[in-house]
Amino acid sequence: MDFRRLIRLSASGLAAAGLLVSGCTSGGSSSGKTSPESGAPAALKTYYGQKINWRECGVPDFQCATMKAPLDYDKPNGAEIKLAVARKKATGPGQRLGSLQVNPGGPGGSAVDYLQGYAGIGYPEQVRAQYDMVAMDPRGVARSEPVECLTGKQMDAYTQVDQTPDDTVEQNLLAASYKELAKGCEQRSAEILPHVSTVEAARDMDILRAVLGDTKLSYVGASYGTFLGATYAELFPKRVGRLVLDGAMDPSLPAEELNRDQTAGFETAFAAFAQDCVKRPDCPLGTASAADAGQRMRSFFDTLDAEPIPTGDKRELGESLATTGVINAMYDESAWPGLRDSLASAMEGDGSGLLALADTYYEREGDGSYTNLMYANAAVNCLDLPAAFTKPAEVEAAVPSFEAASPVFGTGLAWASLSCAYWPTKPTGTPHRIEAKGAPPILVVGTTRDPATPYKWARSLADQLSSGVLLTYDGDGHTAYGRGSDCVDTVINTYLLEGTPPKNGKKC
Repeated sequence: MDFRRLIRLSASGLAAAGLLVSGCTSGGSSSGKTSPESGAPAALKTYYGQKINWRECGVPDFQCATMKAPLDYDKPNGAEIKLAVARKKATGPGQRLGSLQVNPGGPGGSAVDYLQGYAGIGYPEQVRAQYDMVAMDPRGVARSEPVECLTGKQMDAYTQVDQTPDDTVEQNLLAASYKELAKGCEQRSAEILPHVSTVEAARDMDILRAVLGDTKLSYVGASYGTFLGATYAELFPKRVGRLVLDGAMDPSLPAEELNRDQTAGFETAFAAFAQDCVKRPDCPLGTASAADAGQRMRSFFDTLDAEPIPTGDKRELGESLATTGVINAMYDESAWPGLRDSLASAMEGDGSGLLALADTYYEREGDGSYTNLMYANAAVNCLDLPAAFTKPAEVEAAVPSFEAASPVFGTGLAWASLSCAYWPTKPTGTPHRIEAKGAPPILVVGTTRDPATPYKWARSLADQLSSGVLLTYDGDGHTAYGRGSDCVDTVINTYLLEGTPPKNGKKC
C-alpha cells in the first residue's frame, strides 16, 4: 500500500491525482534581461526560441515531438533535458483559440497518455474543434527522462510491506522499505532527482507555451495538475489565459496536514460507498448501516493482516494490497459494483479481484514490470515539501489523529506519510499561499465528496488566488469535468471557449 499519490483513469477516462501533494520549490529561473519577443530571461532565449519537429507517433491524428529545457534553471548553459510533447490539432469549425495544455495529475501521470487516451478524443467536441490539444510529460515522468528506482520484483515486495505495523520489528521493516526505494532512486536516477520540482515543471510549461506560439497559457489540470497550474500562475501571472483547476490542491498546507485531510477525504468517499452498498441485499459488508459496514471493512483488513489469502498469482492478498484495491475504487462511483464483487470474492477466499484493483492503481503490467508512475510521484512529492514525519515515533504520536479522520484507512495512511523521511534529495519547497496577483479569472473546481482532493482544498485555493472563481459540484468521485454533469461541463466549456467564468460560488 502506498498512498503518496493517486492517479487513476475513471470510467470516463478523466484522471485523478496525488497524495501528499506539494508546495512550491525554490528552483528559480536565472536572472537576466528580458527578451521582448518571448518575455523570457535572455539566458533562456535559445530554449524559448527553439523549433520542434512534429512527427506522426503511431496514434491516428496525433503528432509527437521532443522539446528541450535546462536540467537546472539556475544553470541554463549546463545540461539539458528532453521532454516528450504530443498534440492533436484543432478540428474546426470555428475560430482557432490556440493551444490547450492538459495535465492529469499524479504527480507522475503521463500527460501524453492522457491526451492520446482521453482528452484528445473525449473532451467536448467544441473544445477540441477550437483548440490544439497539447500535452507534455513532466520532467522525470514517462517519456521525459523518467525517474527509475526498483525492479519489478523489488516493487512487488515493496507494495506488500505491512503499513499498519503492530510492533517495533514491523515498524523497522516498513522504514527499511522506504529506505530501499530511496536508495534505488538515488542509484538509478541521481542526476535528475534534484530537478523534478513542480516549479521546474511549470517553467517547462512556459517554454512550451512560447514554442507553440501562444501569448497566453490555456490549461486544464486535474488534481495535482491544479497545483502545477497554480504554480504557473504564481510564476507568470501576466501569461495566464484560461486556467481550469479541477480537483484542487491547497498549496498552503504542510505535508502532515495534507495527508490527514486526504485521509478524511477517503473516509468520506468510503462512507458514500457504504451507504450505497448497505441498501443492496448482496452487500458483502452487511445491510445494517454504513457505520457497521466500515467496522466490517476494518475487521476484514485486520483478518488479511494476520492471514493473507490466495489470488491465483504468486502474490497473496494481504492487508496492504487489499487496502490499495479498495482505495482505488473510491476514485469513481462507477467502480463501486466491481468493488462489491471483489470484496465478496475476497471474503470467500479469492483475492484476485482486489489484487487486480491494486495492480491497476500501481500501474503494474502483465509481465510484472511497473511504469515509473510511483517513482516520479515520490521524487516530486519529496522535493516539493518537507517530509510529514522524520521518524517512526512521530508517526506513532500522529496515528490517533489519522484514525479520527478515518477509522477505516487512518492507520495505514499515517504510516504512509513516513515515506519521504529517507529521501536522498533535500526538499526545496515550502507550503505557502498562492495568490497570482495580476492574473485574469482562474476557474477552480471542487467536488463535495472527492476522496483524493477534499472539497475544502478547492475552497481554499479559490480564496487564495486573487482572481479565483469557485465552481462546486455536489457529487462523488475525483474531479468533475467530463464525469457526467452537464452543468459542470457547460460552465467549463463556456469559460474555455468564450473566456466567461461563472459567478463565484456557482453550484452544480
